[in-house]
Amino acid sequence: MRQQRKTFRAIEVGDGGDGRWAAYARGLWQEMEGLLTEEGRTPQGADRVRALFRAHMPELVPVLDRLAGQLDRPEAEAFLTHAALRPFSQGCTQIGQNGTLLRNYDLRPDQCEGTIVSSCFLRPVIGMQDMLWGLLDGMNDAGLAVSLTWGGRSVYGRGFAILILVRYLLERCDTVDEAVDRLRSLPVAVPQNLTLVDPTKAVTVFVGPDISPTVAPDACAANHQHLPVTDEQERAMRTRERLRAIRAAGADVAAMLKRAPLRPKHRWLPRVGVVRTVSLTAPTATTIATDLRAHLRGRSSAPSITG
Repeated sequence: MRQQRKTFRAIEVGDGGDGRWAAYARGLWQEMEGLLTEEGRTPQGADRVRALFRAHMPELVPVLDRLAGQLDRPEAEAFLTHAALRPFSQGCTQIGQNGTLLRNYDLRPDQCEGTIVSSCFLRPVIGMQDMLWGLLDGMNDAGLAVSLTWGGRSVYGRGFAILILVRYLLERCDTVDEAVDRLRSLPVAVPQNLTLVDPTKAVTVFVGPDISPTVAPDACAANHQHLPVTDEQERAMRTRERLRAIRAAGADVAAMLKRAPLRPKHRWLPRVGVVRTVSLTAPTATTIATDLRAHLRGRSSAPSITG
């Protein structure tokens, strides 16, 4: 695979009401609106996803309304619910250990927004943004960190894209236990794995439209869940090999940066490679709010975010 370059940027958007988030989002809207499902473009579909969002994430409804009003585009509200997006998949490997969440994110560089966003919608949160306000991974002011990997199964149901659930957990939860408890009531559209870390605990949870949230044997994840991996899937994604490798290496950034097996080529996902490696290390709860803001201004190394 030819080496490609990807430029990442960092922005602050506050509570989303002063135009900074809107200026960023409008520049991406033409690309983003194509990811809305046909159902989401109908009045009935838009009503359904709004109702689903209000039922399951009521605390974020004022933020949804504010961002949709700021974006001021047709179908913006339906899109921002993340309950009417076309399914997507990505190959990733991650581990939570000793207060650190470490992960590789495998994606085509041109499909990665590449923007680290510091926000204060409900509380201070920093993370790698995707789909305008969803998060691939991130951390909040309580020291809770969350990241995702695809669950490796081609199943689709009614529910939310995992990106908005990562956002919701970080906006509403202080600890791993609280986040896992909230996950039990949140419908998810596609099988995904979430690794959650706080200063004292780390777990991985398997979620999907056809399963109840299931805590994994350890706080590691690649691109399969509790079900058997076919030989074809393993040849294409090397998911079991990557999981064994990260279990053996632990939360070791140097191991993550090696070419193989934690930086694989994916036969199922053409032109996909590791677009970023991220390490999130939780500071103490008393200092993290300041550190989150200072990090983007270059005055702090905590939380540690390596991209």
